Amino acid sequence: MRVAVVVASDRAARGEREDRSGPMVRKMLEDAGAEVVCCEVLPDDLESIAERLVELADELRVDMVVTTGGTGLGPRDVTPEATLRVAHRQVPGIAEHMRMMGLRRTPHAMLSRGTAGVRGRTLIVNLPGSPAAAAECLEAVLPALPHAVQVLRGEAADCGRTGP
Repeated sequence: MRVAVVVASDRAARGEREDRSGPMVRKMLEDAGAEVVCCEVLPDDLESIAERLVELADELRVDMVVTTGGTGLGPRDVTPEATLRVAHRQVPGIAEHMRMMGLRRTPHAMLSRGTAGVRGRTLIVNLPGSPAAAAECLEAVLPALPHAVQVLRGEAADCGRTGP
């Protein structure tokens, strides 16, 4: 599974603070067996994020893009809008599950606007910018992501459910 990690953060893009969520997400993905082909920081800019998502999906043809940051209520938090602008289809269950798991720990999880969608054969998943919240959300959905990529590639025969 070829994955790109995109961090949306004005301060990290300007070098005013060290990004900790991107490297942490990268490590989690690599530990799960993914090949992380790039990990980069962009400013919280709708056009820049949307353009990069398109490049990663259409030109680099990564299987998945995992974003971190820009999912809150702040005026510059635009990652979900960028994702929805370029996605051909939404995958609401991913974001719903992340919020549900986060709510077990804090009521603030309901304020995350992160989304997930598909562009072509690329899955795009938005994580929060906080390293702890990003780790928690990725851990919640990570078991389903390889199957999602297999389905997008046309490699999965069924959903793998057991029981009635």
